Amino acid sequence: MLDFLSLEADLDREERMIRDTAREFVTDRVAPEIGDHFEDGTAPTHLISEMGELGFFAPNLEGYGSPNVSETAYGLLMQELEACDSGLRSMASVQGALVMYPIDAFGSDEQKERWLPALGEGEAVGCFGLTEPEHGSNPSAMETAAERDGDGYRINGSKTWITNAPIADVAVVWARDRSSETEPVRGFLVETDRDGVSTNEIDGKLSLRASSTGEIGLNDVFVPEKSVLPDVSGMKGPLSCLTQARYGIAWGAVGAARDCFEEARSYALEREQFGGPIARFQLQQEKLAELATQITLGQLLAFRLADLKERGDLRPQHVSMAKRNNVRMARDGARVAREILGGNGITTDYSPMRHMANMETVYTYEGTHDIHTLILGEDLTGIPAYTA
Repeated sequence: MLDFLSLEADLDREERMIRDTAREFVTDRVAPEIGDHFEDGTAPTHLISEMGELGFFAPNLEGYGSPNVSETAYGLLMQELEACDSGLRSMASVQGALVMYPIDAFGSDEQKERWLPALGEGEAVGCFGLTEPEHGSNPSAMETAAERDGDGYRINGSKTWITNAPIADVAVVWARDRSSETEPVRGFLVETDRDGVSTNEIDGKLSLRASSTGEIGLNDVFVPEKSVLPDVSGMKGPLSCLTQARYGIAWGAVGAARDCFEEARSYALEREQFGGPIARFQLQQEKLAELATQITLGQLLAFRLADLKERGDLRPQHVSMAKRNNVRMARDGARVAREILGGNGITTDYSPMRHMANMETVYTYEGTHDIHTLILGEDLTGIPAYTA
């Protein structure tokens, strides 16, 4: 696998084991059928419990069954899962960074004991309800509301483009607390079998097809006080979760790009035209050289993020730069890899065009490319460009 600067030579034993376990799982259990799932628009949900047994859900947390592995190990895990398919990494990323993380960071002991072991083992599935039909890039304008009702709340609203929603047992729903004068955003753990909850699948996707994506409808849903995340209010809660998820995306996108490169290089060495392999042509070598260079730069960003995260110096803006760069790199690289494959590259027998389609979603979710550009612009100039 492409590692031009031998960055993985410095991995410790645990990091190598996690990388190799994920790579073996993907090769043996997912890769043979992922093209069919993409064509059929189905997610490999039958593998969720096995992924839990292997420790793929939030292994960088500590306690309640999570082993507290290094941030590099977690990044490598996301890289290997997305080298197979962005839908696979999305499933694991949502389960870990967007569901288990907020429960671990902001939940009560009772909430942690109830949900973290079950989610970590894959016995339960979670989803993250933030994006709304009218509020994507501006989640602080959310309309989903929670109002006091006896010993709990009534929640009304809707969320959309929610990974795992149709298969989820619990949703981390962010809503405005209308019972307070300041109407702060609060987090609620909403079991999806509660009266008034609907989780319809979104059909007709041309991207991230091997992923379960849906909506969350909340019609006068009663949630008891014990289901409110007690230790957070305001947008700090959901935004801190997104930082965790975007960290995994920055690693995952490198995996998708690396897989495109390996597929293209292998094909170029085997495909013969005009009396020899097409890898001998300067045009193809230029494409491969540029792909390898951009992937290596993405790897350097990802490894640096891990170092900063381990020592507590990681800022959301650091993650924005890496997510923005690495996803753009993977999006562009997938297209070039498909070019090298020629007409054969448009089939599900090869991965680049599937990665290319998936990257359109990854380019947009968890903060669009444009929004991350403006986040960096504000950090560099001190002037926010996306407020009235």
